[in-house]
Amino acid sequence: MQLLAAYDAQMRGVPPVRPTGTRYEHDGPLVRTVGQFRGFVTAPQDPGLRGAELDALIARQRDYFAARGEAVEWKVRGHDAPADLPERLAAAGFVPEDRETVLVARAAELAAGPAPRPLADGVTVRQTADPGDLRRIGAMLSTVWGMDMQWLGADLAARIEAAPDQIAVLVAEAAGQVVSAAWLVHRPGTQFAGLWGGSTLAEFRGRGIYHALVAARAGLAAERGVTYLQVDASDDSAPILRRLGFRAITTTTPYVWTPPS
Repeated sequence: MQLLAAYDAQMRGVPPVRPTGTRYEHDGPLVRTVGQFRGFVTAPQDPGLRGAELDALIARQRDYFAARGEAVEWKVRGHDAPADLPERLAAAGFVPEDRETVLVARAAELAAGPAPRPLADGVTVRQTADPGDLRRIGAMLSTVWGMDMQWLGADLAARIEAAPDQIAVLVAEAAGQVVSAAWLVHRPGTQFAGLWGGSTLAEFRGRGIYHALVAARAGLAAERGVTYLQVDASDDSAPILRRLGFRAITTTTPYVWTPPS
């Protein structure tokens, strides 16, 4: 419970890196991020509203982004209050995406833990801020997920431009091709940094690339004095991370409203 309380206190509210070209707006207990590929709503563990007042707050977020012709995501944790928040979001037209598990580990312990097995011949991991590499990451993720994710390359570039000391992007390559990518996002003034990405082309899975990217980012985090690493883990990633020493503290489900076609 102490770790969950630290997570709620330090990992919610205003996001750590405001990408170039975006802005934050406050609406009561919420923070809206405007100017990304879709809007994002950050809420405290309990917004303090119930019933009709909560419905009105939800509707304002939907209507705000509807006026912009944009989708918006509201992320709900498994321990959030009130208990009927998911139902109220659904009633306003928000649709749940896949639930993920919030996992936390100590950066120093992870960095000092067992080394990942050697990568297959020809696979290398390196840090990058090169715009060409970031575009290739977007292309790789588009292939992995079967949807257009080219926006992510521009998003990473904007984050690096805004706060280069708060984000570290790593790519795994084979024969000059980006086969996986992941990034570390440090939240200044807190004990936490987040691990994001890690998706790998199907033909390169099972070769230790994911573990290598986790270990590399854990080392960077430990060097920066980060205490905890946090991951919103898919069902595919969670078992790997648990074996590495991560522990579950809650779940998270994105609720997304999308403008009608």
